[in-house]
Amino acid sequence: MANSVNSLAHTKWLCKYHIVIVPKYRRKIIYNQYRKDLREIIKTLCRYKDVEIIEGHMMPDHVHLLLSIPPKTSVSSFMGYLKGKSALMMFDRHANLKYKFAIGTFGQMDTMCQQLD
Repeated sequence: MANSVNSLAHTKWLCKYHIVIVPKYRRKIIYNQYRKDLREIIKTLCRYKDVEIIEGHMMPDHVHLLLSIPPKTSVSSFMGYLKGKSALMMFDRHANLKYKFAIGTFGQMDTMCQQLD
């Protein structure tokens, strides 16, 4: 389904975005210890917004995602949703992160987006 054209009521679309999520100061502990939880959180949040994960890789200090985001959802609003909700869900599951890192360390992730043609 990665190369198929999707459709809405009056449009046909094929939008793929390569997104890299990097935590502040590239703290490696977040992705090494909590990798499985973060993977499930990202899958769940993408499913809620009808965003398809075409490919994804969890590195020790960042995450690569190739997403198919529908045109009715802007990339910036989806990324704000993904980063904000994933930070809150991580802090709910792992309360020790609140005290180990500042609340902004995980919540303020830098994002680099690249549209693929």
